[in-house]
Amino acid sequence: MTYIIDAQLPYLLADILRQRHLDAIHTRDLPDQNRTGDNQIRNIALIEDRILITKDADFQNSYLLQKSPPKLLLISTGNIKNRQLLDLIKSNIDAIDALFEKHTFIELDNETFIVHD
Repeated sequence: MTYIIDAQLPYLLADILRQRHLDAIHTRDLPDQNRTGDNQIRNIALIEDRILITKDADFQNSYLLQKSPPKLLLISTGNIKNRQLLDLIKSNIDAIDALFEKHTFIELDNETFIVHD
């Protein structure tokens, strides 16, 4: 699986995914870094077939209205510490990858996955 990570999530998430031999970029890796616009992020996700990981409900809305980005992992944990978020992703990355084999919109909260499609 390949991922693009939105600006409001920690850069360390990209490093953790790369340590697991996954292709991951963070918006900080892009030319405009964390100022990269949502449309550009959606285009990168489409062109490079990347799963967008975000907390931003705007991407949920664009997915529901336009199927853009084509694959979305919405993090709906509320305000938790970065360490807790990173641990949550680390402990669930295999399940996330497996779910994206069949689904295109998955939500991860503090306790479970919600498959939206």
